[in-house]
Amino acid sequence: MATLDITGEQFASTIEDNDIVLVDFWAEWCGPCKQFGPTYSAVSEKHPDVLFTKVDTEAEQQLAAEAGISSIPTLMAFREKVLVFSQPGALNAQQLEQVVDAVKALDMEEVHAHVARQREEAAATAGRQDGTQIPDA
Repeated sequence: MATLDITGEQFASTIEDNDIVLVDFWAEWCGPCKQFGPTYSAVSEKHPDVLFTKVDTEAEQQLAAEAGISSIPTLMAFREKVLVFSQPGALNAQQLEQVVDAVKALDMEEVHAHVARQREEAAATAGRQDGTQIPDA
């Protein structure tokens, strides 16, 4: 499968509607992005079960800001709507294959349980900070 260019308007639904989504944040003027592009496209052809997307950070500046992109290229991987990988810098084909394989191999029950614990801890911490919850004895 070829890569798919997505916009800020499509980003959330793309993540929600697909099991595994890789996102390459890039720009036309970026030399490392141009080097990574053919590698990203070639690896996408080997994994029809993974959606490989691209976000042009120049055209989608708000999305790039919301995603916290401070360096390009940046690769993000989502699985079952959870961000499971984020790294700036161009990868070679072997490194990208390793990322794809690792994302596919994740125990998502464990990942979802971890995310739930983090949310509970964050909510408990926020409650303690605003005085609405009694601290643990």
